[in-house]
Amino acid sequence: MNPPCPVGRNPYRALAQAALCLAGFRRAWLAILALVLMVGRSALMAGESPANAGPPPPTAAPTNREGGSVATSAAPAAIAIEPDAVMAFEQANQRYEEGKYGEAAAAYEALLARGAVSANLHFNLGNARFKAGQFGQAILHYRLAARLAPRDPDIRANLRLTREMVTGQPPPAPGLGQRLIRALTLNEWACLAALSFWVCLGLLTWREWQPARAIELRRWIVVSGIGAVLFSVGLTGAWRERWGRTEVVVTVPDAVVRYGPLDVSPELQVVHDGLELVMLDEKDGWLQVTGLKRGTGWIRGADVTRLPR
Repeated sequence: MNPPCPVGRNPYRALAQAALCLAGFRRAWLAILALVLMVGRSALMAGESPANAGPPPPTAAPTNREGGSVATSAAPAAIAIEPDAVMAFEQANQRYEEGKYGEAAAAYEALLARGAVSANLHFNLGNARFKAGQFGQAILHYRLAARLAPRDPDIRANLRLTREMVTGQPPPAPGLGQRLIRALTLNEWACLAALSFWVCLGLLTWREWQPARAIELRRWIVVSGIGAVLFSVGLTGAWRERWGRTEVVVTVPDAVVRYGPLDVSPELQVVHDGLELVMLDEKDGWLQVTGLKRGTGWIRGADVTRLPR
């Protein structure tokens, strides 16, 4: 039996919201400094090894997240939870607890098809796929969950564990720059960059209206300007990571990679369920991919699933 994924809670859920509330006041630099420090702390924690994270023993049962955490994507500004979606989510959780992992996965995917969006929904679907032995689909949904809740330790731990089971060794730790970029969502980076820009612009306007306070406002202008630059750099990095390349995950037990986009092309190597690759080109139902041990090759599009952008 495959070892389950560890679970836990996210201690940084209200971090960005609190900083945004404080950023409009006179001591905005304190909020910006606190946010930068906490982002750095989250990034450093994301780089901890599984041994430091202390996962539960392999005999422990995996636990899905309960509750009505399924929101429709139609109203992102004011998220509304549909009662029937919550009920369907709870029924899917019940099937998972009964060991009916295929039925649970189908129920979670039905919610996604209805337009539901939630980190918990992708997390639970990843757990169901994991328990069904479908590691590629598990990785796919853990990564989608991580986009919505990048500081969640459970998602990071489950993704790391599944990757380790696919490759047979711990995945390489991302660099500090990647950990910093992944500590916030793309929307959070955009909000912080826009906020710091408008704060800086507002302070510059205020200085023009009240020249007598120019010296007093100078340091706030500098701090907000630095914040705008730093958050813009983070936004650029997050955007490039999301949109700069197309990633795919092998979602069949075994797939043949060939030297060319033809069935008669020589075989390059065989890859297995859960391997993550980068797509370079597409031709007649074949995808040119890199990230292989033997370089670049062509794989059938039906053997992989693209990571949505």
